[in-house]
Amino acid sequence: MMDPLSELLSLLKPRSYITAGFDAGGDWSLRLDDLAGRIKCYAVIRGSCWLRLEGEGEAPIHLTEGDCFVLPSGRHARIASDLDLKPVLASRSLSPDRDGETVVYNGGGDVLLAGSRFEVSGRHAESLLQTLPPVIHLSRATDQALLRWCIDLMMQELREGRPGAALVAQQLAHMMLVQTLRIYMDRTPNDRMGWLAALAHPQLGAALGVVHADPGHRWTLGELAGTAGMSRTVFARRFREVLGETPLGYVTRWRMILAAERLVSTRASLGEIAQAVGYESENAFNVAFKRVMGAAPRRYARGEAG
Repeated sequence: MMDPLSELLSLLKPRSYITAGFDAGGDWSLRLDDLAGRIKCYAVIRGSCWLRLEGEGEAPIHLTEGDCFVLPSGRHARIASDLDLKPVLASRSLSPDRDGETVVYNGGGDVLLAGSRFEVSGRHAESLLQTLPPVIHLSRATDQALLRWCIDLMMQELREGRPGAALVAQQLAHMMLVQTLRIYMDRTPNDRMGWLAALAHPQLGAALGVVHADPGHRWTLGELAGTAGMSRTVFARRFREVLGETPLGYVTRWRMILAAERLVSTRASLGEIAQAVGYESENAFNVAFKRVMGAAPRRYARGEAG
């Protein structure tokens, strides 16, 4: 049985494309316009630079040597020596597929980043990525040590090119991603919002855990509140504050995501899928699926829009 974080990552199916390094020099500014459907996970090996998500009210982040950051939500971002400089598009300025190499930009020599880019697949990948925070920034020395271990081994494998190096580097990249998400959860204060924040919350996390362990159970608000050790009113309010939806709305949406995965990856019948996610009536399942996913199950399986 998978825990909720493992289950989320298994549905995203992240495939790592290794970029050993990005070495920039002088004055430079890049607009990262290639993040849709991707997760980028990097560490600053040398020097410093600035990172800022696009959007109103987003404060810039000053990245210094040892810092690690993840961009998991697909939102465009800027990375630069100076954010006042006019940016150029990364998609036009950098080769997208130079796995295992260090890309030198603007002469290099001042700041070196290393890490991985993950492509995520699945029709519901975009909605799942939106449950993650737009940026994760880790700057504590203890956090950095764990991630730098993965980075250093990954770069060593790519540099030495021994048999099986690509596979080992890929596994290390996945370890880096999972470890980053774990650390973020451990460091998440109680006033944060989003799926990882809810999973890290002792009470809400307990409720999410039972839902993911048995999505086909006929969960009631009272049962979930009892699992969380909260009154129904307090639980429902706190759940909505953190996750932006009601507890039973979350149960239904998660069931439909699981059903959608089975529709496209197995040969199970609609009746079997309906029962697996808690519906005795195939008709009731069809109605719920269309409401949540925007298309009837059979049309969704054929890749047709609702």
